[in-house]
Amino acid sequence: MKTSDFNYYLPEELIAQTPLEKRDASRLMLLQKDGGGISHGVFSDLPRYLKPGDCVVFNDSRVIPARLFGRRKSGGAVEVLLLTDKGGGVWECLTRPGRKTPAGTELVFGEGELRARVEGAAADGNRLIRFQYEGIFLELLEKLGKMPLPPYIKEELKDSERYQTVYSRNIGSAAAPTAGLHFTPELLDRLKGMGVELEFITLHVGLGTFRPVKAEEIEDHEMHAEYCVIGREAAENINRAKREGRRIIACGTTSCRTLEAVADGGGFVREYSGWVNIFIYPGYSFKCADGLITNFHLPQSTLLMLVSALAGRENVLRAYEEAVRERYRFFSFGDAMLIL
Repeated sequence: MKTSDFNYYLPEELIAQTPLEKRDASRLMLLQKDGGGISHGVFSDLPRYLKPGDCVVFNDSRVIPARLFGRRKSGGAVEVLLLTDKGGGVWECLTRPGRKTPAGTELVFGEGELRARVEGAAADGNRLIRFQYEGIFLELLEKLGKMPLPPYIKEELKDSERYQTVYSRNIGSAAAPTAGLHFTPELLDRLKGMGVELEFITLHVGLGTFRPVKAEEIEDHEMHAEYCVIGREAAENINRAKREGRRIIACGTTSCRTLEAVADGGGFVREYSGWVNIFIYPGYSFKCADGLITNFHLPQSTLLMLVSALAGRENVLRAYEEAVRERYRFFSFGDAMLIL
């Protein structure tokens, strides 16, 4: 199957640049897996489409303020984007300008409370950087770092919490699990009140998730690994729902990938912590997830391929065409889709 099979036309003005004032005021498209039927609503109406006993699985990862602006000790500005914690104070990072950060380059951030040294090269031209500091690294990031918004967002984010889900708690993502941005505490309470089960797992989103597929044949694309955790209690509760024939609905492609990567042939998951790099595209047979809450994704992206695997490529592309006609808002701060 070719990467070009997952292309679609998107006017630039439909790329959402800022979040709505109210999280759950975004629009919601309901897409039926069987038959491809489409209907339209508002995200706050989500409880109308779910039923008691449904098990919705959320990714509770929290985005770190991973963009650091500093200078080279020898002179010149530098931007560093933290990607993966390698341990021992070493991170895999993107640097700009990359050609001016070879091994041995010393970096300074803020007033010198955070310093770093480029240790060498990693995959795809990334850098391995060792940070030196006193105190707590994450506290320094809160002081010196900025949110790593996707490159298609040009507007400045006024409130950094709007790029976090209201239930985020485990720090480690380089990008937000954006399907969850639509939820409010009140909406979560409404779901619980009607008997929907809410379970939380963790996948720390890496920028590899959004890396464009450059291979002509999608089977030749290699996914980056991401770190995930499924706790014992969450695994037990998800498996109980599965045994009882209740629907498992993943909130976001990150939750979906985690469930599918860990699930056995019967769709049952286990307590797990480790790296996953599952690539889901049409032809894949879902083992655990029965439905999906998701945003509208970039053309020719692995996320669009995952959605197409669940609902059918033709159905999804037709739904995207309708979303364009209906002037839906796309990507991270855009509107949502529910696939059941």
